Amino acid sequence: QVQLEESGGGLVQPGGSLSLSCASSLSTSNINARAWYRQSPGNERELVARIALGGPATYADAVKGRFIMSRDNAKDTVHLQMNSLKPEDTAVYYCNFHHKAGWDYWGQGTQVTVSS
Repeated sequence: QVQLEESGGGLVQPGGSLSLSCASSLSTSNINARAWYRQSPGNERELVARIALGGPATYADAVKGRFIMSRDNAKDTVHLQMNSLKPEDTAVYYCNFHHKAGWDYWGQGTQVTVSS
């Protein structure tokens, strides 16, 4: 069954904005961190933003000041607001929930393409 479902990717021009969402069907009490990762062709998957239990969002240097990660606690949904997008932000974006026992859940990924 689908446990993490992402939405919101697409094509945007440089300087534009996109918002991603990730809905969870997991048990909230077992998750101690939520994150967004991305992977572009030929590169390893990299951490973009993360919210650990009870803490603020932290960001990769490449997106700091442009991306905002938030969480809807009631629905256990996370969002990634991406502003001032650059061509180098083009990647498949993945939602990640980290179980307190040490394993990870991943969404199926959503393509973000920044191009004129």
